[in-house]
Amino acid sequence: MFLNQTIVKMKSTHAISLFLFVFLSLTGAIFSDVQAQSVYVAPALPVIPNKTFNIKDFAAVGDNITDNTQSIQNAINAASAVGGGKVVVPRGEYLCGPLRFCNNLNLQIDSAAILRMLPIDRYPGGIVSGTAFISGSALHDVAISGKGMIDGQGNPWWPFAKTQGAKRPRMIALKDCERVLIEQVTLINSPMFHIAIGGKNLDVTVRDVIIRAPASTDPVNPSHNTDACDVSGNRILIQHCDVSVGDDDFTCGGGTSNVLIKDCTYGNGHGVSIGSPTMGGVSNFTVENCTFTNTDCGIRIKSDRDRGGVLQNITYRNLHMTNVGIPILIYATYMAKDRQYRDLQKLTPEIAETYPTAPFTGLTPTYSNISFYDITATAASGKRAGLIWGLPEAAISNVIFKNVNISADKPFGIFFANDVQLQNCKIVTSWGLNKLALTNASVTIDGKIVK
Repeated sequence: MFLNQTIVKMKSTHAISLFLFVFLSLTGAIFSDVQAQSVYVAPALPVIPNKTFNIKDFAAVGDNITDNTQSIQNAINAASAVGGGKVVVPRGEYLCGPLRFCNNLNLQIDSAAILRMLPIDRYPGGIVSGTAFISGSALHDVAISGKGMIDGQGNPWWPFAKTQGAKRPRMIALKDCERVLIEQVTLINSPMFHIAIGGKNLDVTVRDVIIRAPASTDPVNPSHNTDACDVSGNRILIQHCDVSVGDDDFTCGGGTSNVLIKDCTYGNGHGVSIGSPTMGGVSNFTVENCTFTNTDCGIRIKSDRDRGGVLQNITYRNLHMTNVGIPILIYATYMAKDRQYRDLQKLTPEIAETYPTAPFTGLTPTYSNISFYDITATAASGKRAGLIWGLPEAAISNVIFKNVNISADKPFGIFFANDVQLQNCKIVTSWGLNKLALTNASVTIDGKIVK
């Protein structure tokens, strides 16, 4: 049984909010420096019946030759028939095809065990169906745990990312589930996404997980679209994960709120992202105590006019970035087709201000109340310190940088953004200290208006 843990307990939201308002007023604090955010509540963990089903009792063979799909599915079905339990993958290397999960199930992969996806020439459906390896929808109380490994054998699949109509399987694909835990396992070389938990999920925890795939820029064996952890929903915790992949290290879509990402280590990949589809909005999203090394981006928020929503109350705190392509990237022009708008490293104020306006609709990306506290970053050689780029019809608003230190060759760009505040920051580029590239932006540095 997994016991529920609460990181923050709150008896009265309204009472605490009132107390904070009065306290800030009495002490003379600047209220605009405190973004209006909800209090984070940890997700509930799954409850699994105390029954065990060893896959070897269902004729599974760990010889890295035998197809164990039916044996392992039989073990899952047996657990389902009695209300759930723990399906154990013991020592050995078990080849397997697509599996369907059930309620109240924990798939435990022991430390000396490898659950390996069938190779591409034996995987059902091949590049035609793209059937997920581990899947389930509208489930409750499900877990994947243990100190073993899931190997996607993705190398032969990755070149098909550029083949029109080809489909590749995701390693773990869950949808509309409640109380999900993925813990301690190592996930490597998925044909496509490693963890994809989409739809209207509630209470998702991913912790102490290692995820590995080659970078998309690897000169010998690049992986493509091997996102590490794509999770949307409400009450999400990503903690103590070690990630280096060939696409987003984390991302979520719209309809997502109450997210905490903390104490994670990120290597290759596109950083911690939000978007690009953000319909339904993203709010109360916090990233703290994480490191980024050699990532293409550190923090990235991306969307566009045909897929946007309201993003608000987003906080980044205590982050350390080294040799990152662009430490902070927030933009609402992700699908821009004109080449002059797509090269974000070369984008100038003069180019940005020519971006065409459009009517404001329900799908216009709207970003506000975004905070950056205590961040240190060095950009890769020849790269820019960061970019905040809103739309002419929907400027990004109320962005705070406090104790943010960035070193880069190219300047930080702020385009179509209102009420951007830098407090005790040192952004050092070839332009000098705190010299920003601006257009259609209202910015203050330590209370002084920048023109």
